[in-house]
Amino acid sequence: MIAGPAAAPRLYDAGAVALALVAPAMALANRSSPLVIGIAALLFLAGAVAEQGGRAASLLIGPLRAPLGLAALAFLGWCLVSLAWSPFPALWGRVLSEFLPTLVAAAILARLAPGRLPSWAPPLGAGLLAAACLYMAGSLALGLAPQAWLGQRVALFMFNRPLLTVLLLAGPLAAFLALRGRRLAALLLLALAALAILRSISGAATLGLLAGGVMFGIGRFAPRAAALALAALILGLAFALAPVEGDLLHRLMPEAAHERLTQSSSRARVAIAQSFGAAVAQAPWIGSGYGMGLRFAEVPAAQALEPEMRAMLAVGHPHNTFLQIWSELGVVGAGLAALVAFLALRAAAALPRLLFATALGLTGAAVAVMFVEHGAWQGWWTAGCGAAITWLRAAACARPAGESVGERV
Repeated sequence: MIAGPAAAPRLYDAGAVALALVAPAMALANRSSPLVIGIAALLFLAGAVAEQGGRAASLLIGPLRAPLGLAALAFLGWCLVSLAWSPFPALWGRVLSEFLPTLVAAAILARLAPGRLPSWAPPLGAGLLAAACLYMAGSLALGLAPQAWLGQRVALFMFNRPLLTVLLLAGPLAAFLALRGRRLAALLLLALAALAILRSISGAATLGLLAGGVMFGIGRFAPRAAALALAALILGLAFALAPVEGDLLHRLMPEAAHERLTQSSSRARVAIAQSFGAAVAQAPWIGSGYGMGLRFAEVPAAQALEPEMRAMLAVGHPHNTFLQIWSELGVVGAGLAALVAFLALRAAAALPRLLFATALGLTGAAVAVMFVEHGAWQGWWTAGCGAAITWLRAAACARPAGESVGERV
């Protein structure tokens, strides 16, 4: 009985090290974050069980009874129910087997790690994030020579996922440092993250950096109610306009813009969005089934489309998370996902001003990336979001250095 509780601090320390290793692990292996997050979550879970025994379960079950937890469970339930009409059950299971374990690990970590992190964890996380940024910026400046020395694949896009992870983590870690009175270190961390992102070829990371910076500024200096309303409006438009994104861009985007965005394949992206939007119109209520993106050209909703549109559906996903949710889960799935997002935003509204601004910055960066980039269910993105939320919640649990109660509101 004595050995159990005594082991908890060591388990928490090991979990903190694993959490801090997310960014450098991604820099070296750009799909590693689900494994690292999973290890960190298991260590914190083991520590909680060692410390509290069976009572640790209540720490995880309690939040599921809150509105946000219930909405998240309803969304996951709809993903499971969609197996009933998914034309490719094996694909449904394969995609869910990547997404669900990572989501569970991220949720465990975000729930258990805040308040249990040792005092040295935030500086370690910030230092390792800075080291990862320097490594990636240096590698890009050297023409990826370090990748060749390590026997890794030499391609500029290999840093895109790690830098999108950096984009998510930099703000919460910098806010944590600032709350501890280390503002210069926080600014340096943000500068290194921006340097690495701007040095890369990732247009999504650059867009996220700009959007996150703007939303942070609004959250920091605008009236709280106005900032929250703007964030809610952006989220609402992201969901509402996703099915017609392709048609809107086709009508409104001038040819000169396409010429300037040749490297981003803007014309192809517009055509892809139009094709997926047309497929949504064929199955608007329940969608074509969770995880069907990889074979979307073969789902029943695609068969009514013209051959050239079906060809664009074969890309694997629409490069827009919101449109992918619509196409796979219909208006029901999109409505539940939007409910989760709005409830999470409502929870952020109660944070102290700096963390409220950081949460809005994280939201702005994530929404910008989700609107132009990856597939919805990829584990590395889920892991990065989970780690960022964990650091943000941990900062909310920390006592700011030299800050009065009035300043927190």
